[in-house]
Amino acid sequence: MASNLTPAIYARLCDKATPNGWTLDQCIQTGVDNPGHPFIKTVGIVAGDEETYEVFADLFDPVIQERHNGYNPRTMKHVTDLDCTKIKFGQFDERYVLSSRVRTGRSIRGLSLPPACTRAERREVEKVAVDALSGLTGDLAGRYYRLSEMTESEQQQLIDVSQRSSRAAPRLLSAAVIHVDGHWPISRSISWHNHQKTFLIWINEEDHTRVISMEKGGNMKRVFERFCRGLKEVERLIQERGWEFMWNERLGYILTCPSNLGTGLRAGVHIKLPLLSKDSRFPKILENLRLQKRGTGGVDTAAKGGVFDISNLDRLGKSEVELVQLVIDGVNYLIDCERRLEKGQDIRIPSPLPQFRH
Repeated sequence: MASNLTPAIYARLCDKATPNGWTLDQCIQTGVDNPGHPFIKTVGIVAGDEETYEVFADLFDPVIQERHNGYNPRTMKHVTDLDCTKIKFGQFDERYVLSSRVRTGRSIRGLSLPPACTRAERREVEKVAVDALSGLTGDLAGRYYRLSEMTESEQQQLIDVSQRSSRAAPRLLSAAVIHVDGHWPISRSISWHNHQKTFLIWINEEDHTRVISMEKGGNMKRVFERFCRGLKEVERLIQERGWEFMWNERLGYILTCPSNLGTGLRAGVHIKLPLLSKDSRFPKILENLRLQKRGTGGVDTAAKGGVFDISNLDRLGKSEVELVQLVIDGVNYLIDCERRLEKGQDIRIPSPLPQFRH
């Protein structure tokens, strides 16, 4: 936000608002309050509704282009592909990969996004989601856990299951994603999950819904298969009830933060890289593979004991299948580097993947 918001753009947009009343000042509040992050370069703006991306396009478009590796949201079209049969080499060496996970977000068209949600809209999001999820069957069938009805120990158990932080990040508080003015914890869910705890839905957090498939070990192909199957089923059940997800051909699926436009997908593993992580070339290797590293507790945590959360950097302009395959290929490359270092052999920095052409 800071690198793209000029005085001229601010002057042009500061008096505008979306039909729901969302303003430029509300878009940028989180970036104003949180000028920096210890581990990543954050976006610093959020949308309050689907129309935000059009009304404030003069700011959002260049931010999107910078964040998404040169993707031009005015001239390019996003592609969606949930055909999990196309995935190759999706079983990792479990001496290195501890767990595998794929997540995305989905927003319900016609309702404000979480930073602008009224209490009534938040209740409506919960009702739409929970009604749809009650129709899941087979290995996807599960239970909804409402935050306001849970004990602290039950909350912590589900936090541990879903690999998330129990602490609200300052950027979410600033963006009004986590309301502390009487909204909390109304219509909030730590998660809905299936009985095996391998398919989860978060409701009314940073996005209306976050859909997650995960399991211990290195079978990313199986995790992605369950993700695709579950996501398609959730969308079908929501459409049966007269609702649909926010989507357009330029930006893909619409979510609160521009970093999650397109697929909204983050495919990641918890991986042990004690030698590679100490090598000075590690950051450049990740950069060229279009991967990012986080601590295993999420974006606001540091790595411990050489264990990292490694995932795709891009979300927009590449399909779900392409991004998961990129992660599979990249993680296998990291494992190969770690093996070579264990044997005292040298490693090399791979050639960078190409940017989009504007």
